[in-house]
Amino acid sequence: MAFFIGRDREARRSYSFDEVSIVPGAVTVNPEIVDLSSRLGVKKLKIPFMASAMDAVTDVDFVVAMSKLGGLAVLNLDGLHTRYDDPYEPLKKIVKAPQDRVTRVMQEIYAKPVQEKLIAKRIHEIKKKGGLAAVSTIPQNAERWGKAAEKAGADFFFIQATVVTLRHESSNGHFLDLKRFCRSLKIPVVVGNCVTYDAALELMETGCAGILIGVGPGSACTSRQVLGVGVPQITAIVDAATARDTYFKKTGRYVALIADGGMRTGGDICKAVVAGADFVMLGGVFARSKEAPGGGYHWGMAMPSKYLPRGTRVHVGQEAPLKQILFGPAFKDDGTQNLAGALGTSMGYVGAKTIREFQQAELIIAPEIGQEGKLLQKAQRVGMG
Repeated sequence: MAFFIGRDREARRSYSFDEVSIVPGAVTVNPEIVDLSSRLGVKKLKIPFMASAMDAVTDVDFVVAMSKLGGLAVLNLDGLHTRYDDPYEPLKKIVKAPQDRVTRVMQEIYAKPVQEKLIAKRIHEIKKKGGLAAVSTIPQNAERWGKAAEKAGADFFFIQATVVTLRHESSNGHFLDLKRFCRSLKIPVVVGNCVTYDAALELMETGCAGILIGVGPGSACTSRQVLGVGVPQITAIVDAATARDTYFKKTGRYVALIADGGMRTGGDICKAVVAGADFVMLGGVFARSKEAPGGGYHWGMAMPSKYLPRGTRVHVGQEAPLKQILFGPAFKDDGTQNLAGALGTSMGYVGAKTIREFQQAELIIAPEIGQEGKLLQKAQRVGMG
């Protein structure tokens, strides 16, 4: 449904996480018997959680830890871990930079070129330690790094940009042929990001195994502030899920949807899955883990531009081990710990035993539900502050 926002100009209403709620089912199931697994290409992951390819979140050890817990963490091939033999020195410089200098410091640090030998080295380190090696790059570098990553033993190859489309016009005439690229690699390819039905449907036709959904919702992303571009995540996921189901009926091939960004709590994650996501990709949430290399800070994965900031540094603190964030016990009541437990419990409330069944649960528009009956809680928090 469209609304007039001015004379002869219509705009479609869209929805974010805080504006909807999940309706409990007529039948419930014990959370102990729900199956949280989800499939990306031919591989099944035990839990539908992914860690963003952010330098302050994922390094070799974090990727391995996430793999052993059943999820997937993505290493940024355009980041510090492939530009520097010792990436932790530049990481410290970014973390310690004064707030009014941090953008400039990042631009200077990321000016160092990527070294192909470090791509192979990082992938080998991950595989040697028993982890799943998922790596990410921007479209401009995909052809350059794709075969190198595959040869080194990568399990997944992500192509990520603020907005990715199948059709693109450029003054230099060069554009990544996604169909040809996906056919050329023997490992699953994930592409993104997008937020519309048409773009998602066209990207699925490339042969990719998954699509990332989200433009600008992440806490460290500045796309919406700087560029004014984006769609609230619930609407973006629902539209993309409709495209996925249409494509599946037409071809019999299922393409996984990955909700990327904007989720702060277990409740947000549950709503993203009900909206249609097969996986959720989190950055700031995992930056709080003891294993994250950023020491309680994180920033966007896009390479800082010399013309635009392309991301901002955010301080979240280090609160708990990764295992506690995913599986508990939760020592906080704000929904940021025991995320897998929250997902399983929510599935139980609607009677869903699998992720696919959970995607069939009912969502309602409920913009005030987060405040309903919470006056005492808010008063307590104000008093404690």
